[in-house]
Amino acid sequence: MARDGEPRPRRPALVVDDDPAAAELICGLLESAGYGVTVAATGEEALERVRIEAPHVVVLDVCLPVISGYEVCVELRRMFGEGLPIVFVSGARTDSYDRVAGLAVGADHYLAKPFAPDELLISVRRLVRRSAPLSAASASGLTKREREVLALMAEGLAPREIATRLVLSPKTVATHIGHVLEKLGVHSQAQAVAVAYRGDLVNGHS
Repeated sequence: MARDGEPRPRRPALVVDDDPAAAELICGLLESAGYGVTVAATGEEALERVRIEAPHVVVLDVCLPVISGYEVCVELRRMFGEGLPIVFVSGARTDSYDRVAGLAVGADHYLAKPFAPDELLISVRRLVRRSAPLSAASASGLTKREREVLALMAEGLAPREIATRLVLSPKTVATHIGHVLEKLGVHSQAQAVAVAYRGDLVNGHS
């Protein structure tokens, strides 16, 4: 159970850090607060993981091998939009201009290592609470069919597969997807799925 009565996120927190000790520390903090956690040691691994399962929040080290944390952040924003909470952490890039650069590429918060455990948890909780609520108007604005399409999108089905599952034409499915994106205020199917999970729009779908 999460502390302070906070419900446990249904999607995992993603920790991206190539330092095993730092990753273990962050994971332990998040797990103690009731969050499910997945870990990636590289930017490439992180991007592979989010393509399989949309994260609830990302704690991202800046200095990663091959693909930097900055590059990962930019790609996460492209995939999921502004609704995904991203917290940068770094023990090497701690100057003010590093923080500015991190925020400029899309991070919501930037912590210098070593950080106080409560500082990380408070930041994560605040960002999750801010991103989680989906307005009742947006949620109720989806028709039953649009919710069905969204649920199948969340399962990873392509539009043609959704059409087969629901016995609809591909053109009709494309129209439904367009309506879903418009009503949720997003620009891609990946963003729609992320919003759906944070807003509990696809819970209970089998």
